[in-house]
Amino acid sequence: MQHRRASRLKPEHRNYLSSSASATMARGGIINIKTLASSLCAVLLLLPFAAAAGRGVHGAGAGRFDYKKALHNSLLYFEAQRSGHLPYNQRVKWRGHSGLADGLQQGVDLVGGYYDAGDNVKFGLPMAFTVTMLSWSAIEFGAEIASAGELGHLLEAIKWGTDYLIKAHDAERAVLWAEVGDGDTDHYCWQRPEDMTTSRQAYKVDRENPGSDLAGETAAAMAAASVVFRRYGGDAWYSRLLLRHAEQLFEFGDRYRGKYDASVGEAWRYYASVSGYGDEMLWAALWLHRATGREEYLDYAVDMADEFGGTTWAINEFSWDVKYAGLQILAAKLLLEGNHRPEHRSTLEKYASKAEHYLCACLGKNGEAGNVNRTAGGMLFIRQWNNMQYVTNAAFLLTAYSRYLDGAGDELLWCPDGGPVGAGELRAAARAQADYVLGDNPAGTSYMVGYGRRFPRRVHHRAASIVSHRADRRFVGCVQGYDRWFRRPAANPNVVVGAIVGGPDHRDRFSDRRSNYMQTEACTYNTAPMVGVFAQLHSERAAAAERKK
Repeated sequence: MQHRRASRLKPEHRNYLSSSASATMARGGIINIKTLASSLCAVLLLLPFAAAAGRGVHGAGAGRFDYKKALHNSLLYFEAQRSGHLPYNQRVKWRGHSGLADGLQQGVDLVGGYYDAGDNVKFGLPMAFTVTMLSWSAIEFGAEIASAGELGHLLEAIKWGTDYLIKAHDAERAVLWAEVGDGDTDHYCWQRPEDMTTSRQAYKVDRENPGSDLAGETAAAMAAASVVFRRYGGDAWYSRLLLRHAEQLFEFGDRYRGKYDASVGEAWRYYASVSGYGDEMLWAALWLHRATGREEYLDYAVDMADEFGGTTWAINEFSWDVKYAGLQILAAKLLLEGNHRPEHRSTLEKYASKAEHYLCACLGKNGEAGNVNRTAGGMLFIRQWNNMQYVTNAAFLLTAYSRYLDGAGDELLWCPDGGPVGAGELRAAARAQADYVLGDNPAGTSYMVGYGRRFPRRVHHRAASIVSHRADRRFVGCVQGYDRWFRRPAANPNVVVGAIVGGPDHRDRFSDRRSNYMQTEACTYNTAPMVGVFAQLHSERAAAAERKK
């Protein structure tokens, strides 16, 4: 395989599980991709420290990790992923301005936002999901994040995303811009974003070319962010602006139904919406209900629960594509709190049963209904390509639901195999996954870049792998980047602190090679869920220390 194509074919070739069967759902060619993944595994060169796993620190426990530092690093990462004109208070100094003409060809300002991963494309669906998860962290764990001194940085990270999403939505013309840049041409080049010579074509969904999944996720992001800025940002006007966009996008997505990747072929090749748009529309409805308190949105989630799969799909994963577990947990929260009309109860109970399926699967207590696989080292394992996204999202949902159980008093989670589960057990399971990410694993390495003494040094990341534009302003060409920087065996010249890479395989093996994009590429949606998790873990540790005084 040529290195230029090694950068990524990009859907993680998601399969998701029902309670009765495993159904692989991905675009054509999945067998070839799986064969490719198997071939890569066969030639996998293990990290030196993975080979020395016996000398690692696996099982050392939570006491050795600095969760406050991990939280700090997480938010630094989003500054490394910024596109556009960087602000005066930019902390990641090796990055420079980029994408300053985005949207110019289409006569619209699309400057800003985030690059999704190690490339220079702005993909709307994963970007919106990233914003949703950052906002959910702020909503549930805002006090803990504030006590760690990071709330201001989190608000900046959210607003960098929402400012772009506002630009991307033209309500008057019923247009939502889905993507800036072309993944195919981008992956033929290895350039810093500051030097980009690849296409900056922008792609949109509209009435004739619908994208309900993209509209729904963007509506969810804006609705969740509106709650954040109303509660913490002290900016009622901005909160109302976000909410207005969210409501308009929800209406647009519901009225003009269709999958966005059927309208934007360029997105289909990289972020295909395998789960369809039903989960995003239910997700958006529940976030709008939370943001507004208006019953019409809960009515929608109840009325469309069966048709859109909210009460029929029992899923073992949660990701930028498959939202069912997340929305089912939001619905379960309403049931725990009694925040619903009596006629909604039976449907909410169905939602809650599916949420419990996910949580029990993560705990390994689902019995015949099926559990999430685990590696020998204890990592939840869904699939080979960027498995860490499923780990971090699981850690977040376990942590959030534990909080909901605490708030409901004596409520417990009941699993088919193992009986009642309390909030403490959910938090312990989340902590185990967080600790694995930070280094409590057979390799004894942190999969968060820049954390600890041992972490990936050859991250599949264009900007990090090439000398900083600030240090050397000489132009780096498309092919030159591959020849001089991509293929070099040395560590990246820039450390993309806070990035959580794709992580190890089903045998806890990891190869720190730039060409090993399945394992060494980091994505914004890997790190976003951990903001809340690390804040909660730091708060627990601080409270425990206080009790010992």
